[in-house]
Amino acid sequence: MTFPKKVTIVEVGPRDGLQNESKNVPTSIKLEFIHRLSLTGLSVIESTSFVSPKKIPQMADHSDVIENLHREPGVIYPVLVPNIEGFNDALQAGAKEIAIFGAVTETFSQKNIHCSIAESLERFAEVIAAAKKHSIPVRGYLSCCLGCPYEGKVNPEKVKTLATKLYEMGCYQISLGDTIGIGTPHEAQKLVQIVSTLVPVEKLAAHFHDTYGQALANIFAVLELGISTVDSSVAGLGGCPYAKGATGNVATEDVLYMLNGLNIKTGVDLKKLLDAGKFICDYLGRETQSKVGKVHSLS
Repeated sequence: MTFPKKVTIVEVGPRDGLQNESKNVPTSIKLEFIHRLSLTGLSVIESTSFVSPKKIPQMADHSDVIENLHREPGVIYPVLVPNIEGFNDALQAGAKEIAIFGAVTETFSQKNIHCSIAESLERFAEVIAAAKKHSIPVRGYLSCCLGCPYEGKVNPEKVKTLATKLYEMGCYQISLGDTIGIGTPHEAQKLVQIVSTLVPVEKLAAHFHDTYGQALANIFAVLELGISTVDSSVAGLGGCPYAKGATGNVATEDVLYMLNGLNIKTGVDLKKLLDAGKFICDYLGRETQSKVGKVHSLS
């Protein structure tokens, strides 16, 4: 088996992890959370989302978060934007990198971003064109790549088509999301094998949720194919609000523990990561979903 020598972990806890939390997280706590993550050695920390405050109240302070970040050298703090209005707000707040997010099924696209797939591509094209003018890198997300809560299993050829469109539009990387955590290792490998026939594997990332306990196995499977960027959320925070029993994103601590065991370099300090996870879990008043975090909480 051949694995990449180095893997970049994209920490999505401050955005994907917190966006569905019912308890309000004040800006000061978010900034401290991001700061603690910045000191772990993580090089990419997705910090907030410039979506409508009416739709996601937890992200209503997006401008305050970006304007008051203590940026560590060598760390990128991308933000999610749904459309050109969100992009303009992010630009004004000082965002240096953005991400756009689409879906591979029509039903999920309508439920999540309230438009068809075709309409979403038109929005993305406008955002990417504006980002290019300001030399702002754009990352692309695709949801439901292995299954949809409304339409069931997804044909990987459909994922390939949409991933290729985002790549050709100008996204420097496409993150393939198993939004409801339904995929298994064989399916994850098949997805990457098919998509990478048109989008280079080094331009793909894995974003696996752990609803069925398959996320680590899926990550291991796609590492074998050359995937070297993995999205995860400290303490396993977050998840899809449309997936019954969803336990959230795969925990960054667990991903890091596995990568350390494979002698794959990440540059991330596990102890500092555990401390950051404990900080946000203590505030939220909940137990970490990280297996590694649970073990260390007992020691």
